Amino acid sequence: MFDLSTTYLGLKLRTPLVSSASPLTQDIESIRRLEDAGASAIVFHSLFEEVAQDAQSSATRPALDRYLGLLRKAKEAVRVPVIASLCAATPKGWTEYAQQIEQAGASALELNLYQVPSQADIAGCVLEDEYVQVVTLSKSAVKIPVAAKLTPFFTSMANMARRFDAAGADGLVLFNRFYQPDMNLDALDIQPNVLLSTSEALRLPFTWIGMLYGRIKADLAGSSGVHSPDDVVKLLLVGADVTMVCSALLRHGIGHLSDLEVGLRRWMEKHDYKSVADFQGNLSQLRCKDPAAFERAQYVNAVKGIQNVVLTGKEAWRILSGE
Repeated sequence: MFDLSTTYLGLKLRTPLVSSASPLTQDIESIRRLEDAGASAIVFHSLFEEVAQDAQSSATRPALDRYLGLLRKAKEAVRVPVIASLCAATPKGWTEYAQQIEQAGASALELNLYQVPSQADIAGCVLEDEYVQVVTLSKSAVKIPVAAKLTPFFTSMANMARRFDAAGADGLVLFNRFYQPDMNLDALDIQPNVLLSTSEALRLPFTWIGMLYGRIKADLAGSSGVHSPDDVVKLLLVGADVTMVCSALLRHGIGHLSDLEVGLRRWMEKHDYKSVADFQGNLSQLRCKDPAAFERAQYVNAVKGIQNVVLTGKEAWRILSGE
């Protein structure tokens, strides 16, 4: 028997596999299927303040009521925790919608801190203070656990993680993907173009979770690049409490969750681990035999490795060509 259980945001979960916010969490049938396939928790799709504001212009508030109503139905439909996601734009939006989400029965709240800092006259430190204030305000507004889903674009990620931790964040989700627009050359228009992630995107959360593990109190969730059982194992080894899956399910189907769980069990059996706790964080910077592997020394070694590959390739070409 294997114990795949973990704890995230104070919630006891059967496995570290969590379905992150996506179109799959926008209807009850899909939410039920996610639970049946093995999701230990489900992050509900985001409520955007812009949508809620449009909704409040009508006496019936259709969009906001629809979101909160679906959240209530999701809680009733599944046994696993349902974590709501909120992406607001004003202090009032963060607090008021957080309270309404809590009243609708969410098990926890994920703050989707997505902002494109395009204002050239606003210093980075001002924006950082605003991010921290969002966590502080949201925590004061609700009693349910609160996680902050972050972008990686901070000058000092470690310092910001510590500040979010001090502000009371129960968890940090690393990382929110930055969706860049594309261009239609025929229509000469800027258009959205969402590209699904690949396993290569895992490197960023892998690196920062490995460096933050054991240094902050907040739980750590790995998001972006979780596609295979190996991806799940890697994040757990560097210290993740949960691994969040989105693009892989959109690409391979909801049933892929079962494949990830089976693969995790097989890896644990191969390496004689009986529980996730037996190996979680074992290759984090805190426990790694070579802590510098997460920092500049590894960059230098990587560059040297690339140079060696290039030189080897040139030598092979000279031999084959008879030069």
